[in-house]
Amino acid sequence: MAETTVAAVLAELAELADPKAREVNERHGDDHAVNLGKLRALAKRLGTQQELARRLWATDDSAARLLALLICRPRAFERDELDAMVRAARTPKVHDWLVNYVVKKSPHAEALRLAWSADPDPVVASAGWALTTERVAKRPDGLDLAGLLDVIEAELKAAPDRLQWAMNHCLAQIGIEHPGHRARAIDIGERLEVLKDYPTPPGCTSPFAPIWIRELVRRQHGT
Repeated sequence: MAETTVAAVLAELAELADPKAREVNERHGDDHAVNLGKLRALAKRLGTQQELARRLWATDDSAARLLALLICRPRAFERDELDAMVRAARTPKVHDWLVNYVVKKSPHAEALRLAWSADPDPVVASAGWALTTERVAKRPDGLDLAGLLDVIEAELKAAPDRLQWAMNHCLAQIGIEHPGHRARAIDIGERLEVLKDYPTPPGCTSPFAPIWIRELVRRQHGT
């Protein structure tokens, strides 16, 4: 499918649209109607096409943007381009895929992490915290973990939903990965009680940080 046009891709996405999928997605704040398995199959058929990805992103259509994130070349985006994209990504799935599939693979990830974490827009700030969580888990050298816990302790409780979720994930990751900070991370979670009553399906781990930390540590040690 070399030289595929945006119009042809949008027509195919329209054919794949499923009202039931839209109904499920809308419950999570998303507005696309394409089954993600079918979207991935289309992306595999298209292969990497950076310019097509840019044009699909420009359509402002969520399904097209998700497809763009699957066929793009993450390292090809400039820093300012990624900054503009994260500010335009307002639905959860587009935002999550942009951060996880593209920004995390970019040479600009660290600069954007620092800039976004302090951004007044809570959705943009949540992207910064997601990148911080990635560093906590994989490249913690140079991070001030105690300082991060200070910020989380002061700001987590009152943070807007998307930002709160991202900061809570960082809190849990610090507790899971860094034994020296585990007791404090659990204590912060227990005192703030953020997501304590979050409905958790059977077989899934609660996002309440103290439970999340203890469960993942238990699995790591096989107890």
